[in-house]
Amino acid sequence: MVSGVLANVVSNLASNLLSELAASVLGPTSIALAVGGIVGFVVYEVRRRRAERDVDPEPTDVLTTPAAGAPNLPYTAEFTGRGEHVEAVVALLSREHAVAVLGRRAVGTSACAVAAANLCRDDFPDGQYYLDLRRHGRPRSAQQVLTALARILGTAPPTSGRPDALVAAADAVRGQLDGRRILLVLDNVDRPDQVRPLLPPTARTCRLLLAGGPALTGLKGVVAHWIAEPGTSEAVELFATAGGAAPAARVRRADPRTDPAVRDIVDLCGRQPRTVRALGYRTAQHGWRHADVLDALRRAVQTPPHQRLAVSPAARLITERDTAYRSLSREARRLYRVMSLIPAPVDRPTIAALAGRHPERVTALLDQLAAGAFVVGAPGDRYEIRPLLADSARLHLRDADPVRARVAAQARLTRHLARRAERHAANLAVLGAPPDREWSLPLDDDPYGWFDLHQELLLAVVRVPSGAAETLPRRVRRWWFRLAVALCGWLAYAERLDEWEQVCRTVLATPTADDRPEIAGWAHNELGVLRRRRHDPHGAAAALTLAVNERGRGGTAQARMNLGLALLDLGQLDDAVEHLEMSRRHRSGADRAGHALTDLGLGAAQLARGELDSAHHHLVRAANTFRSVGDARGYAAALTNLVLVHAGLGEHLDAAQAWRAALREYESVNDPTSRATALLNAGATLLTSTPGQARVAYDLLAESRRLREETQPTAGLARTLLYLGDACTALGEHADARRHWADAATVAEEVADGQALAAADARLDNDAADRVT
Repeated sequence: MVSGVLANVVSNLASNLLSELAASVLGPTSIALAVGGIVGFVVYEVRRRRAERDVDPEPTDVLTTPAAGAPNLPYTAEFTGRGEHVEAVVALLSREHAVAVLGRRAVGTSACAVAAANLCRDDFPDGQYYLDLRRHGRPRSAQQVLTALARILGTAPPTSGRPDALVAAADAVRGQLDGRRILLVLDNVDRPDQVRPLLPPTARTCRLLLAGGPALTGLKGVVAHWIAEPGTSEAVELFATAGGAAPAARVRRADPRTDPAVRDIVDLCGRQPRTVRALGYRTAQHGWRHADVLDALRRAVQTPPHQRLAVSPAARLITERDTAYRSLSREARRLYRVMSLIPAPVDRPTIAALAGRHPERVTALLDQLAAGAFVVGAPGDRYEIRPLLADSARLHLRDADPVRARVAAQARLTRHLARRAERHAANLAVLGAPPDREWSLPLDDDPYGWFDLHQELLLAVVRVPSGAAETLPRRVRRWWFRLAVALCGWLAYAERLDEWEQVCRTVLATPTADDRPEIAGWAHNELGVLRRRRHDPHGAAAALTLAVNERGRGGTAQARMNLGLALLDLGQLDDAVEHLEMSRRHRSGADRAGHALTDLGLGAAQLARGELDSAHHHLVRAANTFRSVGDARGYAAALTNLVLVHAGLGEHLDAAQAWRAALREYESVNDPTSRATALLNAGATLLTSTPGQARVAYDLLAESRRLREETQPTAGLARTLLYLGDACTALGEHADARRHWADAATVAEEVADGQALAAADARLDNDAADRVT
């Protein structure tokens, strides 16, 4: 027969060619060669297809196919696990007239329902009928379902798809089933309208068993039984059972049931029964080592999306056998894939930006993904891929989307997050930013709540995997760096120092930091500020020196100011003033906040040098500027230093007004360390200027100590304890005074504050001498 077909093909082709010979440039020899090539191709294609038919398929289907056109209930082949679910369905069928086995597609609802129906065969002697409501991958309509049932039961089919015709046909089906012990299994029910005309079923001996997805939830007259993906142990058993059905391979392999790598493999497959069986069969057939399969799958999942990687046969098999994924619309599949780039829950605007789609369209697609149990909701109207499916989603992304598409989605995500983070970080500055950082970003509202809600996502995007920071695509780097800058602003505000340092280290690891010194300078400036927060002035000075050498003119002003503050902490007053003066010269005239920060630093340095008039001038100017730009924290810091200036000048009334105003400002600013400093200055000023206010001074100093003891010991804690002892002396509580001075000496020695240590020792010596006298 094949030779006859080939002969007809060749003769027809030759006739067509010869009839057009006059208009052709082919000669007779060329015609013979063309005909011969066609014959060879046809023979090769027939042999190839015959060879494909001879290859044994993988046992991915657990239902035996009934004879063509037969409504007989199929049996389950290689059915493993789900014993408790099968027993539960059998128990429901014994007392309920309609039962639905529900779960996401490809999770095993069909196998569970058919296994339960087979156990009940003896209870339904009048027949067990099976109908698949998904034909050639497409769901049947209600009219087609009733037509097929009418053919099985011998009733009249619906004359049309109108509601009255469907109701009449359904009543005929009920009349045929009523009073008979029949089990009717309707498999792959995708939509409620496919079976709604049959509900509620007959109330006598017939039973209706449905198998479908979550869309069937809430059907009237139907009792639902839910199943999820099999557990890890059940999935391993599926893997091993499928492998046992494969032809024996030449390579000896470990028992899948005892190999721990198999447990990780089935989890990477999302524990989808069809996929697990196919991979178990193929692994046994080819003799693949389980460790090699696991390594290939992990590399496909964990390799950054912007890096190229050849897709392994195991990974391709998983994507090809994912029937639940194939059932989604094209747009929903794409959204599911790109959402695998998001390592944490995310809100709808971010998903819309990632996918490059209108938010309303994204909402509809998310509803489709949620109905198929691909995504789940999270607090704050956010969504994420189910953790069990996250790895398989990454496999689909690598299989279906080229590198340029993945990079484009990654760039859209990073740009969107960077812009939003910048707006919210700017609002943190209005609420009060640390005086050693600078801000110049637009405003938005609720900054802390936004960062707190999305912190997991932001940190995951910025903390690129190990080795990926060095290969970030160029179109992603710019927005990624801007996101890192804004995120560091929030981490500094929230005093999350370890994460702040980690982000800075990641920035330094990128190629951009090597190509652009100003970016490396920014990172070193952040690290310098961070080390000052950790009370490491030597490390801060070293990092800030690098920042001064690497940053441009505008960045140098900020780095020099921070370097001046670090040198001030080290007691190098002249060098500190020099760098602060240079910082002021480098500042732009329009940078009012920057000039205020520099004036604040100069005022503190000149106060330490005893130049009270100059310190007063710079601190008053800083306070006025901070107040005009709305920086409450900077204004409070300037007032805190002015307390000491006024006290040194003998202006005790002005000093009292300054510390009261400073404390009022700190009530609206989340900065416990600076508030503790203001309380210390206020208490010390009261003790030296108004002896009658010793009790008020003690209360202020006690509150300062409480705030400082919540963090690691510092020089400020030592000085607070020192003045607490003085306050106790003024109150006549000498035992408490000695205890506070001894604690002050201990802390001062721990933090290497020689001046405070000497003062504490002197007070203890004087007190001992007084007691001897």
